[in-house]
Amino acid sequence: MRTIIFLFLLAGQGLHAQNNPEKIYWQDEPLSWEDFKARPDKSSSFQANTNAGLSYSWNLKNENGILSLRYEVFSYFNPESSWVVPTSKNDHLLTHEQLHFDITELHARKLRKELSNLQIEQLGKDPKRVLNSFYSRIEKERAVMQQKFDRETNHSMNREAEAKWQKFVKDELAKVKDYQA
Repeated sequence: MRTIIFLFLLAGQGLHAQNNPEKIYWQDEPLSWEDFKARPDKSSSFQANTNAGLSYSWNLKNENGILSLRYEVFSYFNPESSWVVPTSKNDHLLTHEQLHFDITELHARKLRKELSNLQIEQLGKDPKRVLNSFYSRIEKERAVMQQKFDRETNHSMNREAEAKWQKFVKDELAKVKDYQA
């Protein structure tokens, strides 16, 4: 049996991404203020900053002429780049920062869903380009949503908008619950 494995790592993460002690991977357990380990940015007008992102890796395996795509997608929170002004710690602000992380998880699930529905023929002769296009589109959507969330909630100051966003993200996560890692 001849097996050929092509491994491409995208977004700077390998298949061992969950073993990275510097990152917290999304789970149903919420963040705590102890997770925000960076020093506050004194030049920022914000009271907190969540550094979260998506990573994925994939490989193509050819066994006896049959290609299969394998992938892993993670949403992560980076404690060493996330911060809070100590005097600003409160439950409302923490919920807002958690929602930034939840929006990242929502997009990780969307990427998993798209990759799970991908037919191997769609990869064509340049699978890296095709898969990169999926990732890039989802990453753009995530960035746009993060900005819209902050704009509409005035960075957590508009509590009514904040409540609407909490419900919206919760509902959207539920729609793609089958794609939770």
